[in-house]
Amino acid sequence: MEKLFTKIANWVAHIAGMPPTFAVCCLIVVVWAVSGPFFGFSDTWQLVINTGTTVVTFMMVFLIQNTQNRDGAAIQAKLDELIRVGKGHNHFIGIEHLTESEVEEIRDKCERAAKRHDEQVASMAAKKAVAQKKKHAA
Repeated sequence: MEKLFTKIANWVAHIAGMPPTFAVCCLIVVVWAVSGPFFGFSDTWQLVINTGTTVVTFMMVFLIQNTQNRDGAAIQAKLDELIRVGKGHNHFIGIEHLTESEVEEIRDKCERAAKRHDEQVASMAAKKAVAQKKKHAA
């Protein structure tokens, strides 16, 4: 059942994101709007478009959420593997399961560390430039 749902969700998400699908939806709305005078702009005429768009939107929310969840999990697994085999700190693996405030705390620490690193690099570059000026002056 899960594989079938995944296959259908992928297919629907793919089709829904294509320009021809958008064009068909626009055409449906234009046909509906043009048909208004023939149906006297009745409540039933309005209910047709309202019901149709509500049902499609309701179903698409779940399909798109499923697709995004899988994409996010796949990207997270790839990033975890890069951290694991690279020079990154392994304690970053799995932080997507932390609370928002815990993740924010980690981001703040990373930003402070990056700022300290940038300041060190700038300081070393300045010292190197001064040393080169002294060397050229002599």
